[in-house]
Amino acid sequence: MTENKDVYTQAKSQMRLSERIATAIPGFRGYKEKELRRESDRLIRNHLYRKLSNSKNDLKGIFQKLSDRRYFDVLEDMDRLTAKMDGVTEKVNHASYGFSGFYDIVKIKEENLDRMIAFDNQLIDGVNGLAAEIDAFKAQLASGDTSNLKAKVQAVTDKLEAFEDTFDKRQEVILGVH
Repeated sequence: MTENKDVYTQAKSQMRLSERIATAIPGFRGYKEKELRRESDRLIRNHLYRKLSNSKNDLKGIFQKLSDRRYFDVLEDMDRLTAKMDGVTEKVNHASYGFSGFYDIVKIKEENLDRMIAFDNQLIDGVNGLAAEIDAFKAQLASGDTSNLKAKVQAVTDKLEAFEDTFDKRQEVILGVH
């Protein structure tokens, strides 16, 4: 999603004149740069959370339709999938923003924040792929096509697990290990 690819650059270009002058003060510039990086990371992850929440609602709607139509052979899989979707959505919502306070044992360096932002941008592609898979499943049901329901549930599950695996590597990126 290109509109979110360079949030940091957009945030930096939208600084007020007073903020630009303050960045000329020794020591303040690094502080402001870190704050901009943290804010852009927060914006990206809020976008991920909103997208996951919308997809979660779509998934619950699919689950309801399958339940109403009594497709019992996929209901257990759908129940597990919606529970996993809830968990992943909340994991994204409650993940750290890459903040490191003055007295924290582990300091997050500026270059690690840049890597984290790039990593979060990659996550946007993953969440878009997941949303597209759920939209395709929703469209299939809306058209009345109920073939291969187990395969569709598995395809969504695979996308969700791939997204979660990638998201779980985020802490390594923050610390500069990855």
